[in-house]
Amino acid sequence: MKTESSTLAFSAFMALLIGCAGITATLASNSQAILLDGLFNLIYFSVALVTIKVSKLASRPDSASYPFGYSYFESLVNLCKGLLILGVSIFALVDAVAALLTGGREISAGLAVIYALFATAACSLTAWMMHRSQRHVSSPLVAADKLNWLVNSIISAAVLAAFCLVMLFERLDWRGIVPYVDSVLVMAVVLLCLGVPVRMASQALRELLNKTPDEAIAEPVRQAVARGLADIDTQEVRVRMVRPGRLLYIIVHVVLPKAFHDATLAHQDTLRQQIDEEVRRVYSPVVCDVVFTEDNR
Repeated sequence: MKTESSTLAFSAFMALLIGCAGITATLASNSQAILLDGLFNLIYFSVALVTIKVSKLASRPDSASYPFGYSYFESLVNLCKGLLILGVSIFALVDAVAALLTGGREISAGLAVIYALFATAACSLTAWMMHRSQRHVSSPLVAADKLNWLVNSIISAAVLAAFCLVMLFERLDWRGIVPYVDSVLVMAVVLLCLGVPVRMASQALRELLNKTPDEAIAEPVRQAVARGLADIDTQEVRVRMVRPGRLLYIIVHVVLPKAFHDATLAHQDTLRQQIDEEVRRVYSPVVCDVVFTEDNR
């Protein structure tokens, strides 16, 4: 898959497939861990449909209605993904605690193992496909999807391991433990993976609030701006930037000395072009606005 839309469509299809399989397996096995996995994927499928639409919007130029483009929609979608995953996780955690306090629940381990084996293989395959697609596609939407499928793979593998233990406990006739395995498993998986949706949502929220990107992005951009202005004397250079989704927006205020007062517009445009070219060597896509002034304010 070499395009963003085909990659996201594949992700949506796999989420629907695993979600439907999870709900079906829950009815047969009575496992809340499988129900959690099924609900997680069905919810993710619904968000994935919106993600595909947003990926098409993000590639469009700005318009009269959206003068700064559509990149903020990417951050908004990733925020929704993180909050949805967080909500399902907390719901599952509360339900698992309640079941644990009321004696646990009996499950059909054989069917559960078959589902968990299928889910682990399917999630791992999808995560691998997302990873391969990143060779051709640079997209925060695909990056967030890959992270989701990686977490999903870990959850499914943990579910598989736990259900194998249930079968072992049944063979060893340790039946007093069996009703609690499902609830303990759900609690462990949620607590171990809770940081992923929190980080996803917090990163998207920072982007929506126009926070400066991480220094790993911001510092090379500042250095690129400095290289673009290396041929002239400046009193002060102020670089501000935000990164909604994949687009980096930069505004550079350059305070020039009085001696530069007679600079022509053509000379200023040349400097703008130099800065833009230097910045694009370290990050793209980018919008770079450069303002020259003699006023320190």
